[in-house]
Amino acid sequence: MEQRISGEEGARDAHYAVRLAADEADLLSAQRLRYAVFVEELGAQCAGADHAARLERDALDPYFDHLVLVDRHADPATLNHVVGVYRLLPQDRADHLGCFYSDAEFDLTPLRASGRKLVELGRSCVHRGHRRGASMVHLWNGLAEYVIARKIEIMFGVASFHGADPQRHAHALSFLYAHHLAPEALRVHARPEGAARPDLPDPAGIDARAAMAAIPPLIRAYLRLGGFVGQGAFVDHDFNTTDICLIMDTSAMSGRAFDYYTRKSPRG
Repeated sequence: MEQRISGEEGARDAHYAVRLAADEADLLSAQRLRYAVFVEELGAQCAGADHAARLERDALDPYFDHLVLVDRHADPATLNHVVGVYRLLPQDRADHLGCFYSDAEFDLTPLRASGRKLVELGRSCVHRGHRRGASMVHLWNGLAEYVIARKIEIMFGVASFHGADPQRHAHALSFLYAHHLAPEALRVHARPEGAARPDLPDPAGIDARAAMAAIPPLIRAYLRLGGFVGQGAFVDHDFNTTDICLIMDTSAMSGRAFDYYTRKSPRG
């Protein structure tokens, strides 16, 4: 049975629909999109990738909700109809599983101890041919509906800088720690076995405009919503990334930004 975000059809317009993956075709299409972005475009060496079928998947996929942005003009039989995806793990399912995906890179003790209702976000990507404002607003609108319907209080997850050399990102990381560090009660820490140890410049001497320009667009979007980052970064050699943990307290979101992402989706 198809799982809708809310209402009968989920967020939609003439071009796009947003919903939870409804069947195997939706999930396979999402995994093919992840392969196209993470493996083919960004050079990730994913242990669970099926190169023959062009699918990026892992053993945790069955436990997640997969929020998909669907191109209504594409034939689902081609497995190219999913053009955007978020992988979502609610806390109750993580408790049953015994971990969140992010546990491998960050000590999540502060989040678990907060007593707040959590959801982990991951594997977020959009097809390169659909990276424009309308598609992203649709996807974020669907995410907002998911969060509101389930009374989620904290969203969090790994977000990445491309490239496994953290020194390349030293200015941006120093800027994030100086201006967007999570409050101590929610401040997760990178696990020491894979923690990045770049030589960070003094944040007082950093050009803020240049630092923000060096931060990936998705991370900037979370910051505009009032998001924070955990302490430290983790080098993921398989995905060829330097990872930070983003944390979003939904009660502290900027009102204007929240209204933007929860408004009715624009026509695409």
